[in-house]
Amino acid sequence: MAEPRIAWGKKVGAAFKTKVLKISANLGCDPSHLMAAMAFETRETFSPSIKNPGSSATGLIQFMSTTAKGLGTTTAKLAAMTAVEQLDFVALYLKPFKGKMHSLSDVYMTILFPAAVGKPEAFVLFTAPSARYKKNKSLDVNKDGEVTKGEAASKVQAKLDKGLSNTLRG
Repeated sequence: MAEPRIAWGKKVGAAFKTKVLKISANLGCDPSHLMAAMAFETRETFSPSIKNPGSSATGLIQFMSTTAKGLGTTTAKLAAMTAVEQLDFVALYLKPFKGKMHSLSDVYMTILFPAAVGKPEAFVLFTAPSARYKKNKSLDVNKDGEVTKGEAASKVQAKLDKGLSNTLRG
């Protein structure tokens, strides 16, 4: 039986896709949601070495240096891995959220704001003029000085929609 087609499946190799399917099955989340979150975080490159220019964030889900340390590694080591190897750390990071990622926004919140997993879409993540708001201002879709879970996830929803197109779904 052929593997299911998932968002961004044509953009990654077979081993990467197979591993994402396995991780998602173990965690109880939609593999297309995980792929969309990684597409957003890596600017559609799925590169394990991609860095955020404004922080230590690196890789498929933009691991911060403190997060990497908590997982027993460093951002430098994560950046040196293949994408398939780094997926082991994605799985390790997401393990505490097993069975809790019921929506695209919940999957994305594990990365951006873990305390919002399971919260309503109107849950406020960041409020102006805080430093965290300034860092995530681009997620404030309606420019009202608050970033809600739904607003933040709308950026990832756009990646899901793009990744489900016939040219990228595979």
